[in-house]
Amino acid sequence: MAATETQLMLSVGLIEKDVNGDTLWVWCYPSVGADLRQVLLSKCCLTQDSRDFHTFVFGQFSRTWYYITTVEVQEPTALNKVTHFSIVVTAKDFNPEKYAALSRILCRMYIKHGSPVKMMEAYVTVLTKGICQSDENGSFLIKDYDVRKAYLAGSVKDVVSQFGMETIILYTALMLKRRIVVHHPRIEALLEFTRVLPTLTWHRKDWSILHPYVHLTDIEVEDLKKCPGYVAGFVDPEVSNRSDLFDVYVNLPDSVITVSQSAKEAMAMGKLHKDIGHLIVQSAEDAERSDSQVIKDISVKTKEILANLVALADECEDSKITLEGLKQRHFPPATENFLFHLAAAEQLLRI
Repeated sequence: MAATETQLMLSVGLIEKDVNGDTLWVWCYPSVGADLRQVLLSKCCLTQDSRDFHTFVFGQFSRTWYYITTVEVQEPTALNKVTHFSIVVTAKDFNPEKYAALSRILCRMYIKHGSPVKMMEAYVTVLTKGICQSDENGSFLIKDYDVRKAYLAGSVKDVVSQFGMETIILYTALMLKRRIVVHHPRIEALLEFTRVLPTLTWHRKDWSILHPYVHLTDIEVEDLKKCPGYVAGFVDPEVSNRSDLFDVYVNLPDSVITVSQSAKEAMAMGKLHKDIGHLIVQSAEDAERSDSQVIKDISVKTKEILANLVALADECEDSKITLEGLKQRHFPPATENFLFHLAAAEQLLRI
């Protein structure tokens, strides 16, 4: 077990705010590159001008996941010149609950000992054995945190309850590997909402598309633009003017979804979309069905569509679909259009 799972962790770092109000990156193990360190400092609430205090945030930059836990130092402790500090864990995997649990233990160790040495020891133990045990600080077992649990932690029913039939726009954008930007001024709301969206395309189980906490800085925007399709979260309302960044824009506080002008043709809706939309809403509104059952219902429908697409491809030369081949089927225009773009997204299209 431990060999693969423990090697997902990349580093642990420490940011402190002292009694003079200065915030500094004070320590890390083994190391963090300069660009990533700059981004991590900007994500830490201790460096932000606002008075907002965020106990836990997470995100992705340059294919590295980061998890930041921040605590206020209550007197008296070994940290007499520090008012707040943040533990920053970087890793290759998406698993907020796992790294939040580990970080809480590391925080308690730092408060107790006032030195990063104990944290480093605990980090190394988790890295080598997949476990971290200490009587007063609680214990942590990597195997308690299955990745599927992390994927299923959000509520798809909440998303459907907020957007109803318009959820089909999100589903279509995800299926076609388009760019979705979500805005909400509260980072917690953003993290909760965006992490759910990849469940709508469960057959891919791909959370690498998720960038839940992005700032409109050159370095982050450049990093985001390297991804062909994504779900990106922004607290800055200015992102609504950045049409170069999205095909679909979600204004979360107002529950409004907008499709950009350039994506309207690919995202055109027809009877097929309406049928899928009804299925999603019907499943999500059923009080008897759990979130994971709703995800399964959507996934079954998705697999049916993909199986039909593969069957069409199999009839074509090189098992690749062409627009001419689709036209011979006389599908309704919106269905033909969707299948054409879906074939491109699934690499079933002859270029």
